[in-house]
Amino acid sequence: MPKTPRDLAEGMAERRQRRMRDDGYVRETFTQTREDARKTARAFLDRFPKQAYMSEVERWREMPDGAIEFTMRRLRTAD
Repeated sequence: MPKTPRDLAEGMAERRQRRMRDDGYVRETFTQTREDARKTARAFLDRFPKQAYMSEVERWREMPDGAIEFTMRRLRTAD
């Protein structure tokens, strides 16, 4: 049975996550409304500043229902 584009994308994402697990970063993934996503990202960057923890929004996408799924990452040294 041929794979759909979604199946291929999910497989690529899983392989990427396996490769990235031991790179020294901690990741947190959220799914929120656009407004709440902005607030969460700002709070995360306030708590873990980019200059000290190399924090960033690693990836994001808009879901079919309009929610935003995003992953924040930071160095583990904050723990």
